[in-house]
Amino acid sequence: MRSQEPVKRVRTIGGGTAWLVTRHEDVRRVLSDPRMSSDRTMPGFPSLVPGRRAIVAENKQAMIGMDGQEHAEARRAVIGEFTVRRINRMRPRIQEIVDECVDRMLAAGGPVDLVRELSLPVPSLVICELLGVPYSDHDFFQSRSALMISRSTPPERRRDVVLELRRYLDELVAEKVREPADDLLGRQVAQQSEKGEVDREGLVSLAFLLLIAGHETTANMISLGTLALLDNPDQLARITEDPARTPAAVEELLRYFSIVDGATSRTALADIEIGGVLIREGEGVVAVGLSANRDPEAFDSPDELDLDRQARNHVAFGFGAHQCLGQNLARVELQIVFDTLFRRIPGLRLADGLDGIRFKDDALVYGAHEMSVTW
Repeated sequence: MRSQEPVKRVRTIGGGTAWLVTRHEDVRRVLSDPRMSSDRTMPGFPSLVPGRRAIVAENKQAMIGMDGQEHAEARRAVIGEFTVRRINRMRPRIQEIVDECVDRMLAAGGPVDLVRELSLPVPSLVICELLGVPYSDHDFFQSRSALMISRSTPPERRRDVVLELRRYLDELVAEKVREPADDLLGRQVAQQSEKGEVDREGLVSLAFLLLIAGHETTANMISLGTLALLDNPDQLARITEDPARTPAAVEELLRYFSIVDGATSRTALADIEIGGVLIREGEGVVAVGLSANRDPEAFDSPDELDLDRQARNHVAFGFGAHQCLGQNLARVELQIVFDTLFRRIPGLRLADGLDGIRFKDDALVYGAHEMSVTW
């Protein structure tokens, strides 16, 4: 499709039609053009799961669904929490979390489920501590987020899950209002209090976005990145012999897997030509990051994993004004996990081979449900 019909009309599973954009150049154009709206409430916005429109209509949107000045102000209020400098100050604590998880793996002895013992706990603990969410509640939000991103979840159940999570987060925000804390939500409450009234519903939407996006995406990248490195021992040797190569390796793994595309849907606010095709005002667009990141016009031999590739122009974190807020945090987590895991367990291997892994072909965020490893 990318080579023969790079901008193609398709039906969406949630109902209706949209334009599928698959070339790297065109995807970046869609994601950076201010005439492409991220507003999920627009009638033409692509629906990638059944029942999405009703859920969106019932709840205040987070910044992912905002445009223009509204989006810029919402992002500016929280961007300081995710600067490179601030994230680097978190490195010692992230290292502690990773070491504790690896300690438990070694104490248990193989085989263990990498997803349960490392991939999920690391980003979950990190985002919980950052937001001020009790980690003791992780089973609750992880089970709900899994239902949210599964394409097989019935619309009524998906709506119930969203409401359950929002009620939980509303109580958490209310607690921060009563007793301000030194965490991201507490600092947001303090900032808003200084300016006037606290927007509780807005903070719930922000917490909802960061909590789900902050652990689901990184958890799946840990699993898939580990799998790719185990499957390519010559590539793995490059980073175990020289950890200075790990940051570039992480970029290549992000490009190679590009685990989520749902965040890159848009609606045209005017007639726009993309890739020689006229997209009319009000029509939906799905910019496919996975296809863009495998575009031979942008990357040589794109279907090959090459950890020495300089892949910083990938779009795994999106592009433009809505580029992933937490990308610096995700990069640091992945770097620390891969360096630590293979240094401390050099004999790590799959316990049941590739056939023993159940992949998330049924989810909006790609990954592995379980991944048994041993050493």
